[in-house]
Amino acid sequence: MVDQFVGTWKMSLSENFDEYMKAIGVGMASRQVGNVIKPKFIVSVAEGVISMKTQSTFKSTEIKFKLDEEFEERTADDRVTKTIVSFNNGKLVQKQMWDGRSTTLERALESGKLITTCTAGDVVAVRTYEREA
Repeated sequence: MVDQFVGTWKMSLSENFDEYMKAIGVGMASRQVGNVIKPKFIVSVAEGVISMKTQSTFKSTEIKFKLDEEFEERTADDRVTKTIVSFNNGKLVQKQMWDGRSTTLERALESGKLITTCTAGDVVAVRTYEREA
């Protein structure tokens, strides 16, 4: 199901991410860092538990979860969210909810690249990752 996402991915392109970070309430100092780092995104699966790690020189985070089961997530910008990840139409869809707000991160494979679409209200950012050899 999610096996095609397993591996190490390196970000190659980030579009409109500053506006997205503003939309979810990230402060200016953290946005400046978030706009220049190119993190690695590592996906693995063990015994039905999915791990998604984001690694950078600035900060690394990891979440472990089972599909369709809500869990508490501490995001890279220190939000504590109720998060649920589903697998819909070949896409990993991560919904984060906090303080009456929400955002969705949708991950899909297109032409061998991992495309992450981040949506908060009417603000959309797209981050493209390429598989590491």
